[in-house]
Amino acid sequence: MSHIHFSNLTFALSKQLYLAVESVVPPWTYGYTNSEFLTPRQLFTREHKQLLSDREKWMKGTATSCTVVGALIVTIMFAATFTIPCGNDEKTGYPKFLDGKTFMLFIILDAISLFSSTTSVLMFLGILTSTYAEDDFLKSLPKKLMIGLATLFLSIAAMMISFCAVVSMMLDDKKSWAAFLIISLASIPVSLFVLMQFPLLIEIYLSTYGPNILDRKPSS
Repeated sequence: MSHIHFSNLTFALSKQLYLAVESVVPPWTYGYTNSEFLTPRQLFTREHKQLLSDREKWMKGTATSCTVVGALIVTIMFAATFTIPCGNDEKTGYPKFLDGKTFMLFIILDAISLFSSTTSVLMFLGILTSTYAEDDFLKSLPKKLMIGLATLFLSIAAMMISFCAVVSMMLDDKKSWAAFLIISLASIPVSLFVLMQFPLLIEIYLSTYGPNILDRKPSS
């Protein structure tokens, strides 16, 4: 994984350096060729072909894995919408806890998890269907990956909290210790996801929107 991260950073810096040089040379020199009859852009593409290939493979692998997780959450939360906790009232047909604040919390968090996981899947599908052009790796693809990871984290967190809300409705005050134990265990997968993916999210953000060569002003 560190090798892939190094490749990503190297390609981004190389592309920024190329664009910085291109912005200061006269436009009429863009079409000049070297002894191998290659223009500057063609030469850059050839020399960084392996880095571009490594980054494309990593991006596809990450998007594929996250798409599976996001699609699974969509399926679970969509089914949970029509599965009323503790059943319906026999007389009215409405959910038994319809007037409870915990039930409303469950409904809201279920909707948040469903919509955010759907957004995550769409972002990752956008990555998988991309043309993977060189310029896409500077802004377009990293932005989609960041949105996908952020919404995936939101969907997982909302799913765990909605699960805790259902548990608190099902267990009465006499079994509060069991509810506390279950809620504590529910925080483990969310924490693990943050520990594994948050550093990657920060790295992508800094390499995409952080200070780069193009932002540097020439000294007077």
